[in-house]
Amino acid sequence: MSALQRQEPNHNKVLFILLFLIAMMVTLVSFSVPIYKIFCQITGYGGTVQQVNLKDEIVILEREIKVSFNADISKDLPWEFRPVQRSITVKIGEEALIFFKAKNLSDKPITGMAIFNVIPFKIGEYFNKVECFCFTEQTLQPGQEVDMPVTFYIDPEIAEDKRLEEIMEMTLSYSFFVSKDNDKD
Repeated sequence: MSALQRQEPNHNKVLFILLFLIAMMVTLVSFSVPIYKIFCQITGYGGTVQQVNLKDEIVILEREIKVSFNADISKDLPWEFRPVQRSITVKIGEEALIFFKAKNLSDKPITGMAIFNVIPFKIGEYFNKVECFCFTEQTLQPGQEVDMPVTFYIDPEIAEDKRLEEIMEMTLSYSFFVSKDNDKD
């Protein structure tokens, strides 16, 4: 037998490699959600819309898009949550203001946080929020009802995107969840 065939495996080296791979996988899993969220916010991927501050005058085009609104709540959140209007039709580039209503149906203060997306996903990079309640904790007192504004516009650059010529309707959807910071009574 040659020296290579007689060589015993180095168990410590194999153990170190396996532990290193497990540590790398745990690290990737731990940071995958925040990294994906940042990626979506930057690129508009997955229906994530862009957050903007209006400084320059936006060109308003004649083309119109119907924007429908959807509201969902986690089963753990004892709130009522709905759009005030089911839909509006806006011209591309035109700033629009709409409202959602939220009401705490419980007998204690509850904090919730909303996330959002747009459908079809491919319009996300052109859908710009100017003001929104999403990703901000909202605390409602028992029985309290509030109006939550959303100001947005659709970027006129959408007219240059041949993939979106056929888009005449879209949906802006919000989902409210119980905030992780709620005190458990």
